[in-house]
Amino acid sequence: MTPPHTPPTSRRRGHRHAAVPSLRTDKVRTVTSEATYQGDDFYCDVAIPPTVPLDAVHDDERVLAYHHTRPYWDVHLVVVPKRHIGSLTTVRPSDEADVRALLRVVQDIARAVEKEHGAAAVLTNLGAYQDSKHLHIHVHSGPRRST
Repeated sequence: MTPPHTPPTSRRRGHRHAAVPSLRTDKVRTVTSEATYQGDDFYCDVAIPPTVPLDAVHDDERVLAYHHTRPYWDVHLVVVPKRHIGSLTTVRPSDEADVRALLRVVQDIARAVEKEHGAAAVLTNLGAYQDSKHLHIHVHSGPRRST
């Protein structure tokens, strides 16, 4: 169980950020609707369409990256392709451009997290470990938050 949080106030959309603006951890970010979401693709259903506020750090035609709405670590970002790809193990040759774009953004964000915090980890889940059946990559740093 994750601790209760307050929702972010805005969603920055429509332009690419050259660098991750701020990875400060003094603000706790969340979206209330994720806790009640019952589907199996949060990203296609809720995050990618501009239906909820997100603290986005990157948003272009192929990739969305934002601070996790219910962070498990002190620094916790999610990077997701906007076109539906089920998972890392279902990537097809036709997904190449999207996966290359995704990995470029993951690399940029991981580099910024590592520079600011001294360490970063990159993680994706598969199969039963994957709550949302849409390829997404977590970039995180710092200790795991208490539940």
